Amino acid sequence: MKKILLSLICVAAIVSCKKETPVDYVLFSGKIANAKIKNLKIASLDRKEVKTIVLSEDGSFTDTLVVENGYLNFSLGREYSTFYVEKGYALTLDMDASKFDESIVYTGEGSVENNYLKEKFALNQALGKASNMREISKLGETEFIAKIDSVKNVSMEFLNKATGLSSTFLHLEKSVLALNSVSKLQNYERYHQHFAKLPEFKVSENFPKATEGINMEDESLLGLGVYKSVITDFYMAKVENKEDESGLDYLAIIEKEVTNQKVKNTLVYDAAKYTITYTDNLEGYYTKFSELQKNEAYKKEITETYTKLLTVAPGQVSPTFVGYENIKGGTTSLEDLKGKFVYVDVWATWCGPCKAEIPSLKALEKEFHKENIEFVSISVDKAADREKWIAMVNDKELEGIQLFSDKSWSSDFVKGYLIKGIPRFILIDPQGNIVNSNAPRPSSDKIKGLLNTSLGI
Repeated sequence: MKKILLSLICVAAIVSCKKETPVDYVLFSGKIANAKIKNLKIASLDRKEVKTIVLSEDGSFTDTLVVENGYLNFSLGREYSTFYVEKGYALTLDMDASKFDESIVYTGEGSVENNYLKEKFALNQALGKASNMREISKLGETEFIAKIDSVKNVSMEFLNKATGLSSTFLHLEKSVLALNSVSKLQNYERYHQHFAKLPEFKVSENFPKATEGINMEDESLLGLGVYKSVITDFYMAKVENKEDESGLDYLAIIEKEVTNQKVKNTLVYDAAKYTITYTDNLEGYYTKFSELQKNEAYKKEITETYTKLLTVAPGQVSPTFVGYENIKGGTTSLEDLKGKFVYVDVWATWCGPCKAEIPSLKALEKEFHKENIEFVSISVDKAADREKWIAMVNDKELEGIQLFSDKSWSSDFVKGYLIKGIPRFILIDPQGNIVNSNAPRPSSDKIKGLLNTSLGI
């Protein structure tokens, strides 16, 4: 009997040893023909870099990706495509870089899901204007709702016809389709006001409640950009003071209403990435962020930004610009303007909100033209768009000092102020020190008060 028991124990031990350890990575390989760029970049959908894979001379590659199940992007230069992975996949990609999306073929584990994504991309292109929010938001409520329902039904029918998809992928895809419709409903009023040129428009009482039935704390969906957009808009709508420039009211809503810590971490982090650069209460905002944020990586990143922002606090020496092209000829540096206050407008020709400020900026320049202040507009357009800059300055008869930055978003001045969005306005004193690194816009009712106080008027 003892021998039998011993034998059974040995067999159990052998079987146990033979059990494979679960694979916690993705094996990603393939070959990319005609690849002029040899760095294949892998990133999350929110652009966080995962890995850079260097292609061999013939375009082949093999590497591992240690990631959670979900969607990623791969890119070669400016071209990119979305793909899906689950731990344990051994996924192979073959494509021609000169044709990109049209040539993509997936084989191996995960190929069913990824070939579906390729076909879905083609379907979305075929749907065209039917799913283009800029176009369909011009429609009346009834037509708009019918249009997004039609697109959703076509997409859902396409998904339901697919076979062999993993349950995790199927759940995510169904969520994406539902959330795309929710997001469109959330944004309809704002888009209709703008694109239908009806600024006073409000949706009717019968308009669908966009987020009804949506779980606002589903951490399994945090990898979806559309989900984060939906829940962010949901909580942002609860902020009563729409003029709050500190960002603290939104954090208070998150603190009060969100109980899932992962969801809270994500919402607080996503808000802080941008808000901390323009809040009018940097110390208070950072303190509240630190209190709410439990993800150490997120906290470290925002702390680094906060530390840099302290260098552009009021009273600090302003980051400078040197030798920027002046539309009137020659170049201009910040040093040339010492002795006067400088109100800087960082903008670009493609930026709608920037162009919306032009009438107010012109009026402000006219009102203060006799005072000790220069109005400087710095374009961060790319070098290739220099002619567009010249044309717009002339067409719109822009006044003040019109400059073209040396390296667009990579210029020292832009990076020095940690500018992540435009338009951005900055006030500098006659000694070259910062008065306000995030000054009120020309259209704000606060700007004249700031200028009057600074100029001693």
